[in-house]
Amino acid sequence: MKQILNQLFNHQSLTRDEAAEVMANMAGGKYNESQIAAFISVYLMRSIELEEVIGFRDALLNTAVQIDLSEFDPLDIVGTGGDGKNTFNISTCSCFAVAGAGYKVAKHGNYGATSVSGSSNVLEYFGAKFTTDTDIIKRSLDEAGFAYLHAPFCNPAMKNVAPVRKSLGVRTFFNVLGPLISPARPNYQCLGVYDLKMMRLYNYIYQNLGCQYSVVHSLDGYDEISLTDICKVSNNLGEFVYTPEQLGFRRLKQEELSGGNTVDEAAQIFMNVLDNKATEAQRNAVIINTAFAIQTRSSYKPLEQCKAEAAESLESGHAKKAFEKFVEIYK
Repeated sequence: MKQILNQLFNHQSLTRDEAAEVMANMAGGKYNESQIAAFISVYLMRSIELEEVIGFRDALLNTAVQIDLSEFDPLDIVGTGGDGKNTFNISTCSCFAVAGAGYKVAKHGNYGATSVSGSSNVLEYFGAKFTTDTDIIKRSLDEAGFAYLHAPFCNPAMKNVAPVRKSLGVRTFFNVLGPLISPARPNYQCLGVYDLKMMRLYNYIYQNLGCQYSVVHSLDGYDEISLTDICKVSNNLGEFVYTPEQLGFRRLKQEELSGGNTVDEAAQIFMNVLDNKATEAQRNAVIINTAFAIQTRSSYKPLEQCKAEAAESLESGHAKKAFEKFVEIYK
């Protein structure tokens, strides 16, 4: 690690093999927290390179728990996190809205590192007990349309760095890696990123992986379609820019998407969405993110049709039923 740190401090990049070796050692618990913190800190001061990302990803997938969900061919809906906006759990709500609309979703997620409530926080709040038991995961996908893959359980490296990430409390390159290391290795992914550079990076990675994808970003810094500003969507078909009005919604204020100050408050908003009792702003944010997720999974069907499916899932109670069945299975 000393040699690697000196190399990075001298403004040199890691090769793909070097990056894989460092991450494998991290997964094996060979570094102490101070060494991990120093390594992470380098990437707080400079951008991560493509070869480094791929090397880290290779090592993490090699050490991950193997979970084969190919019979369901699920979609993953995830954000990089780290946008510092402390929104309510928009992507997690969208997962259940997508499941309620009849699609299979296997979400790879974690506790919030820079927000009050990450996806793991809110699901655990309602009694879900995370697992890597393939039988439980497959049953949940079959009966609820949704399964959850808790990152620290699925990957030992994520577990080893969790205390450091939490102590730092800022966005790290693990926010970049999270969406790329789902042990399900999904063929479909709808991803939110916090800046345009990340969008370009993921666009290139996904093209090389050969999956069907959508990468979304709101230009005021959200890692999802926030409806607070212009958003950009990049997918297999090209790049597209939309105003909130072009998407059929009024422009929102940032405070309307707040996740609150506690997990309790975030959980209440989450439940309000699934009960179809949320504010117009909360509901609209979930509908539009759900719509783009459905469009990703459905060979890019017209967005208006996807919006209608999303709204129907919430209004009919199908999204809530998917959530209730998931919690029942994961308890």
